Amino acid sequence: MEESLTGFGPAGLGRAAAFIAAGGPVMWAIAALSVVTLALVLWKVWRLALVGAWSKGVARRAVYAARAGRLDEAERMVAGRRGLRSRVVCAALRARKGFGDAAAREETERVAKAELAGAAQGLRALELIATVAPLLGLLGTVLGMIAAFRALEASGASADPAVLAGGIWEALLTTAAGMTVAIPAQAALVWFESVIDRLRQDMEDAATQVFLAPAHPIHRPYAAQ
Repeated sequence: MEESLTGFGPAGLGRAAAFIAAGGPVMWAIAALSVVTLALVLWKVWRLALVGAWSKGVARRAVYAARAGRLDEAERMVAGRRGLRSRVVCAALRARKGFGDAAAREETERVAKAELAGAAQGLRALELIATVAPLLGLLGTVLGMIAAFRALEASGASADPAVLAGGIWEALLTTAAGMTVAIPAQAALVWFESVIDRLRQDMEDAATQVFLAPAHPIHRPYAAQ
């Protein structure tokens, strides 16, 4: 009963294996790419979450403190944090104390580029899968069509059109499978790139605000009661 509801189990796995085998050897390569794609997407989401791609509260509060001239307090907020924005803010605060303005900006830019490069790991692999999967599908279709027409030629005058149609149907499976893998891979790639672009913009904005911050706390007079 459970197997019929979920579709998994020995029978379900057997049907999946038969479906993949119908597309020939290329189909197994595409199936492997689908597993790699899923693993890459899950790993990338976990990795970006780990470095705070969708969390910027601490870095924002540190920037507010820096803009108020409380530079030491701002540095304590972000020191030792994993978030990419926090690490860049911390690098900007420390560079500002240890270097001149131009050198501090260059050091902060260097740290930001290194952090973004780490955040972009895995994207080239997704891009490669999105490019290669449809080509593998097309290759499988071409090979299947060649095999189908060779079988038709070998059968001579007694050729059965149903045999040719069945061969073409099996050959087209690889094209569909390749596109099924490539489309989610491309969508995930675009999404991850947009997340990293947003990170880049936030880092640039935060670093600029740190360098524009006053060197001493701003004391605002109390409003008259």
